[in-house]
Amino acid sequence: MRKVAFICVHNSCRSQIAEALGKHLRGTDFDFYSAGVETKPQINQDAVRLMKELYGIDMKKTQYSKLISDIPKPDTAISMGCDVGCPYIDRAFDDNWNLPDPTGKNDEAFIDVIRRIEENIMKL
Repeated sequence: MRKVAFICVHNSCRSQIAEALGKHLRGTDFDFYSAGVETKPQINQDAVRLMKELYGIDMKKTQYSKLISDIPKPDTAISMGCDVGCPYIDRAFDDNWNLPDPTGKNDEAFIDVIRRIEENIMKL
């Protein structure tokens, strides 16, 4: 299967949501990964809470922050959005989803980003 990697600087919010949703919605079509150029000790807790509420996905059990060097070389690399600075991954991105970082914002901002990620995953 084609490997799709969602890349963000910290691999703690948008890219983690995308990996979890990708596996949940299209895991039989693609191998999904997420990674960053830095890691965080834990995934964004608002993302964890909302993914559990909206999809029943327990990201505490399935997700952890990873470096780009920790995942297989992807066939498709997708940037979540460069509003916090796009990481250099030693190749061009295949797509940039231009998603705002919802960290520190209200649930509506998170849900908007989650729904946009879902729409994009369904278009892969």
